[in-house]
Amino acid sequence: MNWTDFDFFPVMGEILTTKNTVTLDFTTENHALTSVDLSNTEAFNRYVFSQLKDKKYGIGGYLEKRAIYRRSEVFATAASDFRNIHLGIDIWTAAGASVYVPFAGKVHSFQDNAGFGNYGPTIILEHSLAGKKLFSLYGHLFQTDLTKLEIGMKLKAGEILCHVGPFPENGDWPPHLHFQLMWDLGENWGDYPGVAAEKDLEFYKENCPDPNLILDFISTKPQPD
Repeated sequence: MNWTDFDFFPVMGEILTTKNTVTLDFTTENHALTSVDLSNTEAFNRYVFSQLKDKKYGIGGYLEKRAIYRRSEVFATAASDFRNIHLGIDIWTAAGASVYVPFAGKVHSFQDNAGFGNYGPTIILEHSLAGKKLFSLYGHLFQTDLTKLEIGMKLKAGEILCHVGPFPENGDWPPHLHFQLMWDLGENWGDYPGVAAEKDLEFYKENCPDPNLILDFISTKPQPD
């Protein structure tokens, strides 16, 4: 499949470029994270937004081996099952930012995945891409975003779907959109793992394509004036 054959609407309503977006690093290579109290969302929030500097968005995370998941027991199971590899892309920005439908689809499911470190309010859309079913997930939203939805509701590209939620209702994270793609949801409903253990990575790499195929953010690409 050639993803460039499809015309996707910008998920944040505007194209992400190096003029408005900076890539953020949450790996163990980012030693600045060791001085941040990640269990304190206020402190974590201050750190994230200090990294944006003059940019509107921070972006990153696909298949990133992250150091930030020690903040929540959601990820801290047995050592061999510890989930620390991010399967989506995060777009860090101010709470209240609108999120748009990237291409036509319908509401598959939604729910509030409450709990410290979880998704919080979450929406999953179902699409058809070149005759193949594809799902898109939007996590860390406003709770009120869920009240307007109905299962099976059809949506057009460019419609406002939801908004980046504030903490603590967004799962108690600094405000950001978790955007993820899945070919197969299995039995999941309103939820799907956004972080994988290393032992399961090959499966999730196949089932969760790079969301940047839709976002099309290339940090090294020269941008027009």
